[in-house]
Amino acid sequence: MRLDEYTQYDATGLSALVRSGEVSPTDLGAAFLAAVERVNPELNAVIETFPDRAASASGKLPADAPFAGVPFLIKDIGATEQGTRCECGSRLAAGYVALADTDLTRQWRAAGLTILGRTTTPELGFSCTTESVLYGPTCNPWDSTRMTGGSSGGSAAAVASGIVPIAHANDAGGSIRNPSSCCGLVGLKPTRGRTTPGPGSAEIQSGLAIEHAVSRTLRDSAALLDATQGRGIGDPFTIAPPSHPFVEQLGFEPGRLRIAFTTRTWTGDPVDPEYRGKVEETAKLCESLGHHVEETRPEFDAGALARANIQVKAASNAAFVDYLAAATGRLPGEETLEPPILDAYHVGKALSATEFLAAQDVFNTVTRTVGRFFESHDILMTPTTALPAQPLGTYSSNVPGMGIYEWGERMYSFAAFTLVWNITGLPAISLPLHMHSAGVPIGVQFAGRFGAEGTLLRLAAQLEAECPWSDRKPAIWAGNE
Repeated sequence: MRLDEYTQYDATGLSALVRSGEVSPTDLGAAFLAAVERVNPELNAVIETFPDRAASASGKLPADAPFAGVPFLIKDIGATEQGTRCECGSRLAAGYVALADTDLTRQWRAAGLTILGRTTTPELGFSCTTESVLYGPTCNPWDSTRMTGGSSGGSAAAVASGIVPIAHANDAGGSIRNPSSCCGLVGLKPTRGRTTPGPGSAEIQSGLAIEHAVSRTLRDSAALLDATQGRGIGDPFTIAPPSHPFVEQLGFEPGRLRIAFTTRTWTGDPVDPEYRGKVEETAKLCESLGHHVEETRPEFDAGALARANIQVKAASNAAFVDYLAAATGRLPGEETLEPPILDAYHVGKALSATEFLAAQDVFNTVTRTVGRFFESHDILMTPTTALPAQPLGTYSSNVPGMGIYEWGERMYSFAAFTLVWNITGLPAISLPLHMHSAGVPIGVQFAGRFGAEGTLLRLAAQLEAECPWSDRKPAIWAGNE
């Protein structure tokens, strides 16, 4: 299969070719390896491939597998595969090999996906850019001097460049949506509890993190969520399943929605004028489609929320660092952790139980406030990020003396619109509706009520019909001759 053929299909389309017998999973594996060879040297998105799997991918596949034989990449943190390295973008974890499959990994295989490699992540997934000391910077396919976003930047670059049509991603503060905005992809963060973190965790980062993917098409994201949604064995809670499969809901009319929008950050950080303009343009489009649109938003103490977020993340990361240190025999220190991550470790270790619970109280206050807002609104629309993809190095965490609170302020000045949906657990999606004059994509974010991914997907499909993005290709594209 030629690369110009391979890259024109999404995962659903490739799977249809496999089921019809037009191509084999081995053909797709070979195309994947060729794509990595063609564009990865410019991007540094894929850190390991599994050529033996690619060459033997035509094993028995479930007859009804929605992604039969489709190449897939796993992000280097979060979901794991037994016997495969999971180094979390950190020198502390270099060489660490996962001891077990996560439930999600087994679900991917059952859906027919063939895991053929790993993608880059910043250290411990704690950054808005994917530039670790361990692996170096990952470059944006639209402009290789710019960042991909983080922390799923490796997966985003791999999908945006055509290496794979869909890849694993996770999100504890914007790590699905921010890279999707930077790289021109669909980035859906599901509702808390929609996908399982088991069996190794009950909740990741006290429920802030959720697993899913980045993709070029809505139907791939929806179909993968259909394949992975639902309670895992022993999960502490569950949420109601969708009334209809998510992929079917793409064909449903959304009805007249009550859409709120804002272009102002809660922290007071500036927003790129083109981003403000494109959100306002999208608001007018939504109004022309029959929706009720108004400029409003919920109000909360953004400073208290930012501090509470750092405290909870620092505590979670400290526990994770201790686990990795015990597993690798290395000590946390300047030779193994980047400056703000090392500081986060110390902050987390020093945090008292009462301080941790106080941070959770802040989360609860914000969640109740936002919940009340959604009693009178269906959607809140914002820019996904405050700024376009910035030059590499702008948000590097490898800065001597950089503390975690200062680092958090810098990081969330860029990722200013995404964190609140992790705090509240509500679903949110970034759509690549527009382009910036700098030649990089502009993502627009839509958040909805708890469990309302279907509403987001219905609206997204309606907007895609008005602002299609499938024909846009970045400068670094595996299908280019």
